[in-house]
Amino acid sequence: MSAARACLVVLALSAVAAAAAEPPRGKKPVVEFVPTPQDVVEKMLAAAKVTKADVVADLGCGDGRIVVTAARVYGCKAVGYDLDRECVKRSRAAVEKAGVGKLVRIEEADILEVDLSGVTVVTLFVGTTLNAKLLPQLEKMKAGSRVVSHVFPIPGVTPDKVLKVTSAEDDVERTVYLYTLPLMKEKAGKQ
Repeated sequence: MSAARACLVVLALSAVAAAAAEPPRGKKPVVEFVPTPQDVVEKMLAAAKVTKADVVADLGCGDGRIVVTAARVYGCKAVGYDLDRECVKRSRAAVEKAGVGKLVRIEEADILEVDLSGVTVVTLFVGTTLNAKLLPQLEKMKAGSRVVSHVFPIPGVTPDKVLKVTSAEDDVERTVYLYTLPLMKEKAGKQ
């Protein structure tokens, strides 16, 4: 990959973090849509050990690729949440095109307000600030549930596993964080 292309990818990832730095508590999308490469999606779902019995939720579902892949590959139920109407339309079109409408639903909703109590796997690519704000919701999930975050850790929580994934799509190495409920809080004073 060229240095210019790598620079663009890094800038796009930085834009996600910057957009999520101080999100307003309103009904407007606060994270710019940057798609997770398909091979990274597959590694995220594999890391979470998704099965047919799982319910996968993608918070900020973008184009629906994570929920579509979960349903298509694992045969599980999945739900995508997004506030951006264009992303919701794009995701619903992807669900229809993939023929997984019986397993996947896409909702236009504020991810800070969705009920995750029936979800067993959550996927994230929303920035550390939003990850921190989601913590109270994530902690309500049942023991054994998994959370997989692309690029951004959950502040104050120790991951079970940290993976380095280099996408064949752009040759950029990304970090994937895997957490299992109950979440392990970092000890006070640890950075």
